[in-house]
Amino acid sequence: MNKDVLKAIIALKQEEIPFDAIPRDVILPLSRKEIITIPGVRRCGKTTAMELAVNELVASGVAKERILWIGFDDERLARMGVDELDDILAAYMGMYPDIPLKDVYMFFDELPLVNGWELFVMRVFKSYCRHVFVCGSNAHVLSREMKSELRGWPYEVELWPLSFREFCRFKDVDADSPLERERAKVRASFGEHLKYGGMPGVVTESLASDKFKKLQGYFDTMLLRDFIEHWSISNPPVLRYFLKRVMAGLASPVSVNAIYNDIKSQGFKATKNDLYDWLDKACGIYLFVRVPKFSRSVAKEQQALAKYYVVDNGLRTALLVAQTDDAGKQLENAVFLHLHRNKGGDCRICFWQGRGECDFVVCRDDETIRLVQVTWSLEDAATRRREVSGLLEAADALGCGDLTIVTYDEEATIDESGHAINVIPAWKFLLRKTAM
Repeated sequence: MNKDVLKAIIALKQEEIPFDAIPRDVILPLSRKEIITIPGVRRCGKTTAMELAVNELVASGVAKERILWIGFDDERLARMGVDELDDILAAYMGMYPDIPLKDVYMFFDELPLVNGWELFVMRVFKSYCRHVFVCGSNAHVLSREMKSELRGWPYEVELWPLSFREFCRFKDVDADSPLERERAKVRASFGEHLKYGGMPGVVTESLASDKFKKLQGYFDTMLLRDFIEHWSISNPPVLRYFLKRVMAGLASPVSVNAIYNDIKSQGFKATKNDLYDWLDKACGIYLFVRVPKFSRSVAKEQQALAKYYVVDNGLRTALLVAQTDDAGKQLENAVFLHLHRNKGGDCRICFWQGRGECDFVVCRDDETIRLVQVTWSLEDAATRRREVSGLLEAADALGCGDLTIVTYDEEATIDESGHAINVIPAWKFLLRKTAM
């Protein structure tokens, strides 16, 4: 590999520091002695997360010269082989012979485009530098594959589309202002966030048509790169239809068997095992998150039909024909994403289904620490009875006293059957930095 090209790439990136990037709430750890990897759905801002880490390093006194950044999506590196990766270190040392590699912070963006990259990263980490950051497209950096390839060394920092608080920051809306005019902006922003989601590149678009065009492009890229090419799936039309069916069934348990029968009746060819496999892969690339039915039996929990929430409301809006119940489903999806991103590694989320239903059961080990119900409004008496009774049934069965009903814009406290239920507008709920 031409070392002058590598030197130019390193130098040009250093000139860009500090990067022009809006801060995110997720911050990469800078002092862990582990390989930092950043899994997440496509286009959620993984490269920007590394840029923000560089900004933080430089602000803390680290010289720009100690930043080694290589983006492997550069066409000049398109034919680079694993045997040439060592030239990166040689080029850097040629530029800065007095800086030991152990003092360098190495950022490799899209490195997994190079076959065999993991051996290079392991050698660099073990022999030269303990500050190594790697991110890439999902087709090459799936969370479970990464753990296998790096043999347990990586520390993962999952990244998601923008939270509502981050969305407000991107829209220059003061989410914490007590002023009524700012509160009105927050409410308006929530409606937009609910419909178009939080993909950073979509949030900055002003026209709805441009937002939809980008979101549809993201989905098409996922199909091509993350499914068809990566796993050699040869049935794209059925795959697309299946994934959209799962999206359409948001907030309800998904019956793969029912979808299979539908596909079969239309003359499409796919086995039931194909559908189960595709659904598992869709979770692997962060398109969906699986939420099981609560059970104290692991076997029963695995056997029961699960719900699948989509990583971004905007994707669902852009891909499906609007239905009358979409607003409620989008609201439930937004609440789930907030709970999921804040739940912590020792917690899990399930749903309760008995005589009634509770949308989200948050558990830590064997303890249920929170119950959350989601409904657009409690004004209808029948809806209120259904939502409250399902929540109370779960509370009594699981011994939980932290009860919340999230609505679109209603706020109250309901005292019933010895329980205090907090009713809160979704925009307020999503602005909380919920620690669980």
